[in-house]
Amino acid sequence: MENKQESRGEIHNVEFHVSYLDTLSGRVEHEAFSDRPAAERFAAAQLKDEDSWAVVDAVVLRATQGQERAQQLVA
Repeated sequence: MENKQESRGEIHNVEFHVSYLDTLSGRVEHEAFSDRPAAERFAAAQLKDEDSWAVVDAVVLRATQGQERAQQLVA
């Protein structure tokens, strides 16, 4: 049986990772978000001075065996 959501090109297992420079500590930090707008708002808030930077990456998550098994049972 075909998964209609996958056939339409929709991806559901995505996280948005924000990497940014914490200018106070000088360290590169990371945060993960479940939706893009929240990740972009967080990234924008990190741009505090001319040395600041932030990057938002979309990361496709792999299903664990338990998730795969649950999907098989539902299908």
